[in-house]
Amino acid sequence: MTKTFEPLKSFFSEVGGISIFAGRFFREGFLPPYEFNELLRQSFEIGYRTLTLVGVTGFIMGLVITIQSHPSMEAFGTESWLPSVVSVSLVREIVPVITALICAGKIGSGIGAELGSMNVTEQIDAMEVSGTNPFKYLIVTRVIATTLMLPILVILADTISLYGAFIGVNMKQVISFNLYTNQIFEKLSFSDVLPSIIKSFFFGFGIAVIGCYKGYYTRNGTEGVGRAANSSVVVSTFVVFIIDLLAAQIADILHFT
Repeated sequence: MTKTFEPLKSFFSEVGGISIFAGRFFREGFLPPYEFNELLRQSFEIGYRTLTLVGVTGFIMGLVITIQSHPSMEAFGTESWLPSVVSVSLVREIVPVITALICAGKIGSGIGAELGSMNVTEQIDAMEVSGTNPFKYLIVTRVIATTLMLPILVILADTISLYGAFIGVNMKQVISFNLYTNQIFEKLSFSDVLPSIIKSFFFGFGIAVIGCYKGYYTRNGTEGVGRAANSSVVVSTFVVFIIDLLAAQIADILHFT
């Protein structure tokens, strides 16, 4: 009987640990001293070094979704609506979620492995002995940087994916860039863009908190580092889908009230 409830017990223990860890971030994150230089460095590492991967993925998403959608819309005689339909789909749902999943794989695993290595080599203990607050220096800066950078990456990915969609449209029909842009903004409204940006902040926060939690409490040497990086990706991916589901429900309620 005990073994039957062991996975459930482990799950709630993990959720409780992550919640306590996030609560500690809110307690310590907004109190001085502030590590602005480290925050800027982490923003560069997280944002700039992920931009190429996100941009290439966004371009491919826009191109592929447009090419795949064209036959279905052509069958119903609505291929002229292709730019509008694809743009709304990309901006509202596809680009934010795929970008968050990419960041969960790259940023989440990177944070988990980096902090895990620092933990097993006792660098975090050395920081505590030297009088530095490792939580502020290592955790707070990474969480804030990821939370701020992910929406920016989503906006850039949106722009690049729409350009990819423009190329995809012109593979099947000839349309000028001005007409394509007009058709996009004819259907794409502020209420489509705002929810995707807001939920991107939560995506970034969840990915960073989980990656930091897994790395900060790594045990069992180098084996634990690998496990921390792997579990950071798995749990972050699950959290991204949960946040997206909740965001979709909230947006739907607010839309109809």
